[in-house]
Amino acid sequence: MRYTPKSELDSRAGKLQALLAANDLDGALIVQNADLFYFAGTLQQSHLYIPREGVPVLMTRRSFARAQAESALERVVPLASPRDVPRVLQQHGYARPKRLGLELDVLPANLYLGHREIFALAELCDCSTLIRRVRAVKSPFELAAMRRAAQIGEKTMAAMRELLVEGISEIALAGKLEAVARGLGHQGLARFRLFNNEMFYGHLMAGKSAAHPSYLSSPTGGPGQSPAFSQGSGPHKIRRGEPVLFDYVFVSDGYIVDQTRILAIGSLSDKLRRAHDAMVEIQNAIAAAAKPGVTGGALFQLARNMAQRSGYADHLGGIGKDQITFVGHGVGLEMDEYPFLAKGQAMPLEAGMVIAVEPKVTFANVGTVGIENTFVVTERGARRITRGSDEVVIVP
Repeated sequence: MRYTPKSELDSRAGKLQALLAANDLDGALIVQNADLFYFAGTLQQSHLYIPREGVPVLMTRRSFARAQAESALERVVPLASPRDVPRVLQQHGYARPKRLGLELDVLPANLYLGHREIFALAELCDCSTLIRRVRAVKSPFELAAMRRAAQIGEKTMAAMRELLVEGISEIALAGKLEAVARGLGHQGLARFRLFNNEMFYGHLMAGKSAAHPSYLSSPTGGPGQSPAFSQGSGPHKIRRGEPVLFDYVFVSDGYIVDQTRILAIGSLSDKLRRAHDAMVEIQNAIAAAAKPGVTGGALFQLARNMAQRSGYADHLGGIGKDQITFVGHGVGLEMDEYPFLAKGQAMPLEAGMVIAVEPKVTFANVGTVGIENTFVVTERGARRITRGSDEVVIVP
């Protein structure tokens, strides 16, 4: 089991503290799982206080013993109740904050109201953007975890070539592949930050199943097996000649890579092959252009312009009103981190940001083709983390 080293946690806290000072915040109180893990190395039920200056304090309700074992922070203390947070902070030399940052993008309303009572004299401010900016740039430690996740993806894709046979249902094939990934160390959970977005491993769909839209913020949806989880694999039995979408998330030590490959049994039509090749060209153009200073909006427009010239603009990211307006997104501990390669996005890329680039086209009653790989932004463009060929894979 790998633990986040103290040097890593200290560096992350220091970056956030610089932003807290720049925004005149006395401190940030962090409770959401992904943020807790990022700044504390544990997601045991806790309140993490990162002061504008000084040493962070991790106050844990459950399990304190595990938090002590998992977190390399200097101050890990027990907490009986959230109402005790101000008292515990005073014990460690911190006055009640006058301007306190909270993760207001994800904090439930009842918890916010509770914190408003606990910190009655403080101005409660949203610090989620500051946290997400720090998390967007990955360290060598984080990139190493993502490369391990990419190895899981490569080996699972190799298994896909062997397990894909005519007549197998999408859901049965998905189950076999997910067992392979789990055995390779996949944690079995991919986190979203966006409210009500959720996913189980990813999407494996064939033919017209992949043309089904869904509630998920994604270019593909799928019918699923029930309105209770209306996305992903369903009972459709895979036939020869139809495109099989293998869009899966792989995770190692919490860190995500996202990739898509297209397969077919026997053959795939020239029309779909040409469309797939056009999406690979768009991906490669985005990767070459994804340098520090370039905005996500500019990269989205690059994709739209290329799709327009090749005749696929009406199919990029879906059909009609179900088209999405992005071709990529940041990944890390969550599926939807900064930056977004989306319409109008003005955030400039920085070296060390990690992006999943996913140009895909969907044809009604036919299916989806396209590509997705995960890249790290460098001064010379984006360098790929995920592995394997982008070509359509034909199995006998």
